[in-house]
Amino acid sequence: MILKQQTRLFLVISLLIGTYKQAIAKKQVTLATAEHEPYIGAKLPNKGYVHELVTTAFQRVGYTVNIQFYPLARAQFLAKQGLIDGYLPTHFDKSQQHNLLFSAPFPGDSIGFLKKKSLTIPSSTFSTETLNTQLNSLKNYRFGLVRGANTSPRFDSATTLNKQYVNNHLQNLDKLIIDRIDFVVGDKYTLADTMVALRPHLIGQLEFLPSPLFSNTFHVAFSNKNKSSLKLRNDFNLGLAMLLHDGTLDNILEKHGLFSDKPITNNTIKLTIGTVNNKDMLIMQALSKQYQQSHPHIDLQWRVLSENTLRKRLLSDLAIADGQFDIMTIGSYETSLWAKKGWLTAIENLPSEYKTYDLLANVRQLLSYQQQLYALPFYAESSMMYYRKDLFSQHNLIMPAQPSYNDVIKFAAVIHNPEQEVYGICIRGKPGWGENIVALSAMVYTQTGRWFDQAWRPLINSPAWKKALATYIKLIRQYGPPAAHLNGFNENLALFSQGHCGIWIDATVATGVLFDPKQSAVFDRIAYTYAPVGETATGSHWLWSWALAIPDSSKHKREAQAFITWATSRLYIDKVADHKGWLAVPPGTRVSTYKNDDYLQQAPFVPFVLKNIQDGRPLATTSRTTLTGEQEYVSIPEFHAIGDYIGALLVEVVQGRMTQKQALQKAQIFAEKIMKKSGYYKEK
Repeated sequence: MILKQQTRLFLVISLLIGTYKQAIAKKQVTLATAEHEPYIGAKLPNKGYVHELVTTAFQRVGYTVNIQFYPLARAQFLAKQGLIDGYLPTHFDKSQQHNLLFSAPFPGDSIGFLKKKSLTIPSSTFSTETLNTQLNSLKNYRFGLVRGANTSPRFDSATTLNKQYVNNHLQNLDKLIIDRIDFVVGDKYTLADTMVALRPHLIGQLEFLPSPLFSNTFHVAFSNKNKSSLKLRNDFNLGLAMLLHDGTLDNILEKHGLFSDKPITNNTIKLTIGTVNNKDMLIMQALSKQYQQSHPHIDLQWRVLSENTLRKRLLSDLAIADGQFDIMTIGSYETSLWAKKGWLTAIENLPSEYKTYDLLANVRQLLSYQQQLYALPFYAESSMMYYRKDLFSQHNLIMPAQPSYNDVIKFAAVIHNPEQEVYGICIRGKPGWGENIVALSAMVYTQTGRWFDQAWRPLINSPAWKKALATYIKLIRQYGPPAAHLNGFNENLALFSQGHCGIWIDATVATGVLFDPKQSAVFDRIAYTYAPVGETATGSHWLWSWALAIPDSSKHKREAQAFITWATSRLYIDKVADHKGWLAVPPGTRVSTYKNDDYLQQAPFVPFVLKNIQDGRPLATTSRTTLTGEQEYVSIPEFHAIGDYIGALLVEVVQGRMTQKQALQKAQIFAEKIMKKSGYYKEK
């Protein structure tokens, strides 16, 4: 008996030792990187395309990957000294081959010249065939560069050029606008994103030269001082080849809003469509195959992105006049603003069968500027509150006809049961002006708060904002699901439909999924009511529309209008009903939809939703005197930057890395800087 026990103990110990040795022997790689948005960055989704690509490639060949962020010079030093395995991303540099071993290439940045639209460059400047000749023709211009940033060895060595160095791209943008330099040299996405985030008032004034001067691939640079460098390089190249072969590389690029043009057949017209990855848009993409069958000369290329990524890519495209898109999915915030700026094409000469008069009147007005349509509505929505009537009955809770946020806090506290994976409330926590700022600013409005006073001075660090933020943080921290800062509309829709949320305050468009037995586990246990109120009598009752528009930069405006006419027509709604059922049709656009007996019979929520949409009023003002309404945005270019910045601060508070007081103070300071820099007001 003792011998058997000793034998068993020996076997257990042997297994433990074997597992330990395997863990020790597991392949690992440690790399350094520097912030290089939008390609890699600590605050980007999945830390950016490059981080995700390199991690995935190494994982394919059995490695665990540790990528640490440092200043660029520090990352390079650590790699060259052999203190880590390598750094990324970098461009191939023949002069560094004695220090570094470069990996196979993967898609990188496009370095070129950003200039004022008013600066006229002779057409002959870039018509020459050789780079040296082109560079020589630019010797009379002044170039702004960032110290230490990669451009091109040949450009860096061009001693005849007037090159001025600063610490960051923002300084160069400021120098460019006051004519201290003629060109900013840099990657087009990086420059565009910097402008969108920090200098939104410059959008529309600058342009990136049509053809990038240097198209650089990225590499991982491995330290030659490490004995394993050759094996690491070869293993990474193998993993990279796998990602390229099975399409994973393209999928990662597209997820981060970075695309390579796909080849098109002869005699076809390519229409590039940027849209959001919501259910309704995915249905449109699927049904568009029918459109292509009847229009064989049209090749539709889809750019389906998350809401935050889509907004950034569309606005950055406008920022540098890049012209990547023929059709943009935009909202009511953008439509009148962009139309006024001249960035959109007017929608004119629609066919009689389109029946413009059939569009809901307030939605049509929402997408017009000076009584002219500039976008066609794909769907429209207002706000409402969903809740689990079975949970309310179980706890003897009664929902009032018009709930308040105090009611919501009490209900969420009772329902919250994390042990059973049922959370009191689901609320948008993902950073972004169209995500967590929607939830917070709705609460701000119900506390009688506003974004700005009538002189455009920010009012963020005010009592109303403090009370709203306290409510938001209490709900999401105490009664929300784990990692709530990762959840936006789509994530919360999935959570609620799977039975994990007791209450959800969000858009009316979710009704089609929530009441569909094929998509919702709680379709028969849902009740709904009006969005909650605070100190105001009317509550937070907003109106929004996702719409299809044509940028002024599109080269195929006629073909683009033909497609968006089809995709927003009554015929299209009937097609969705035939293929997906009436619960799946795009809501909130046409009077005829709400008169259809099949829709009314299958969708019990229709009268409630229609009333909310018809009663909803947006705050989409561009004047200094009309700052009232019931919406969560302000139609000025600067709001995108301010909203995104505060959305990131909000995540810091949710995660406990910043106090509410600190967040509001930082938000107020940032908003004041943006508004002053944009010329809205000056200190007295």
